[in-house]
Amino acid sequence: MKINIEIECTPEEARSFMGLPDVSAANNVYVENIAKAMRGVSNPEHLQQYASALAPMGQMGMKLFQSFMESGMKSAPGPKSSD
Repeated sequence: MKINIEIECTPEEARSFMGLPDVSAANNVYVENIAKAMRGVSNPEHLQQYASALAPMGQMGMKLFQSFMESGMKSAPGPKSSD
């Protein structure tokens, strides 16, 4: 037997229904800090430095995410690319 239930709600409603905290204020602060840091960036090197410094866990988090994506691509079914 298979039962499908569709619930139509906003992200805020889903968050409160599941008992998760409202992090919109923290997200707004994070986005504002990134926007302030990015103003006046004129070359790609500065942009990369700012992005890696502001990203969660900094450079380590970016490298961890990159390795996660690469390992997922290697194990994914389908035709393999010949790099």
